[in-house]
Amino acid sequence: MPLNRSANTHPAAQPGPVSRRPPMPVKLLIAGGFGVGKTTAVASVSEITPLTTEALITEASAGIDDNGATPEKATTTVALDFGWIVIDEAMKLYLFGTPGQDRFGFMWNDLTRGALGALVIVDSRRLDDAFPAIDYFEGLGMPFVVAVNLFDGRMAHDPEAIRWALAVADSVPVMVFDARDRRSVRDALLAVMHQSLALVKARTAAQPGM
Repeated sequence: MPLNRSANTHPAAQPGPVSRRPPMPVKLLIAGGFGVGKTTAVASVSEITPLTTEALITEASAGIDDNGATPEKATTTVALDFGWIVIDEAMKLYLFGTPGQDRFGFMWNDLTRGALGALVIVDSRRLDDAFPAIDYFEGLGMPFVVAVNLFDGRMAHDPEAIRWALAVADSVPVMVFDARDRRSVRDALLAVMHQSLALVKARTAAQPGM
């Protein structure tokens, strides 16, 4: 007598493993002047131990690396910082921190290749240090967000005064964040993503026939 099998026990009816697509990789840059908190931001939010290229500040850099506002800083990034964070099942952000000194500027062209946008970190005590990064991304037409880092929980100027001083367009977000706080850094990176998406939509809408 044949063995009766229900539909639920038939091998073909058993649910198989659900295949999920890997999260979409997105490259973002974290830029700014010397000692503004780029390495700290990457380390705060990265889900892996970040790759850093920190070197000790020596007497040879006297007069080149201005650490007057950050006298406790003993190292400097000479190439890049790298880390990543998974936002959700659909998106994984790869973070590349740029060197802050002019003499390492040759790295920027390679680091920006394939990047969707940038977070420009600003120290409100040293606004002039932000101009090279802002000018660079404006020249590329790359979307960016200005993030004012809270050093000791204080700011020397309010965000709108900083916007005016940096002469960034009204369409560029200027926000306050804490590079030491994971959630704060994550929110700043999401602001870069929103800014990038808004720019893509605006460019698409401006194309004839779209």
